[in-house]
Amino acid sequence: MTATPSPIASRASWKGSTLDWQADALHVFAPAEIEEIDAALQHLQRLGDLDLPEITPETFPLPTVGRYFERLRDELRFGRGFVLLRGLPRERYTTDEMARIYFGFGVHLGAPGPQSWQGELLGNVIDVSDIEADPRGYHKGGRQNFHTDSADVVALLCLRKAKGGGISRIASSVGIHDAICERRPDIARRLYAGYRYRRMELDARFGEGVQVSPEPVPIYVNRDGELSSYYMLNYAKTAAEHGFSTLSDFDLEALEEIQRLANSEEFYLDMSIGEGDIQFLNNRIMLHSRSDYEDYPEVARRRHMLRLWLQMPSWPAMPAAQVLHTAGDRTLWRRQRRARMEFPTAYLEDMAQYLREGRKLVAAA
Repeated sequence: MTATPSPIASRASWKGSTLDWQADALHVFAPAEIEEIDAALQHLQRLGDLDLPEITPETFPLPTVGRYFERLRDELRFGRGFVLLRGLPRERYTTDEMARIYFGFGVHLGAPGPQSWQGELLGNVIDVSDIEADPRGYHKGGRQNFHTDSADVVALLCLRKAKGGGISRIASSVGIHDAICERRPDIARRLYAGYRYRRMELDARFGEGVQVSPEPVPIYVNRDGELSSYYMLNYAKTAAEHGFSTLSDFDLEALEEIQRLANSEEFYLDMSIGEGDIQFLNNRIMLHSRSDYEDYPEVARRRHMLRLWLQMPSWPAMPAAQVLHTAGDRTLWRRQRRARMEFPTAYLEDMAQYLREGRKLVAAA
């Protein structure tokens, strides 16, 4: 535990109220880049109906755009911590082609990993709470609290916008950390000490079997001036609800202070992600959420994003104390994956069939 946490004061320490993200973190694809992306897709398609693990920098070659992704690794790590890619002509591609292009971008940046016990390498972020018996947050509609995920980089591609609302809301973990250090050093010390986390039951059951962190997970770790944050408010509260920890009023105040600041106009930044836009976030230094939204009743018309969880082999490993989902978990989760199950066409057909038949999608035994 750090006795006297201090501000980081890096480029990643920003406030949404003062940041012009369109000048600082927007990349619009040039016509020549779109041509190169088209050529990469055509090359991939000539190789046959490849599954996601077969999409690599070699099967999806990007001689020029690939160098942009190499530079993006440093910008995500040492810069503002996020970028929005715009200009991909959504109307030109089918949903499955969009998925292939997006995954191709991902392998040029990092290593896509499974996102839950189901082993999916590409997450379909869509409200199927009327279909799944026990849906995760990304399979529910409506507003989300600020949180981090369990990856180095989190990416979202917009396939289909909501009927209304559904704005991506992000905040700098570093900026919030610095403000807490300056304004409430007592809370900063408590956050560095950490909390026991209880993760989803199925992630544990189909992984290595550990559902509750053996030790408190520090919200913040500062290694030589480089911050790493891992903030899962619900995981901390669930651990307490199940008797694995006790949260005092001050413990809860410290946890909620991050949420309070992230939701303040001083710190949050709203981004409207249009169809075809792609957002990349450094999950170690960013918090993300979304606003409430109105959706369509038909599954095929609902708000639909695709999500990537990327590990970054070129970065220092995540601090061991902040690792909840292990490499062993991810290896075991991959065994649940079925070939091509994440492609939007197949996924939506499965969901529509469950809805037509009035059945609920439940976990395997």
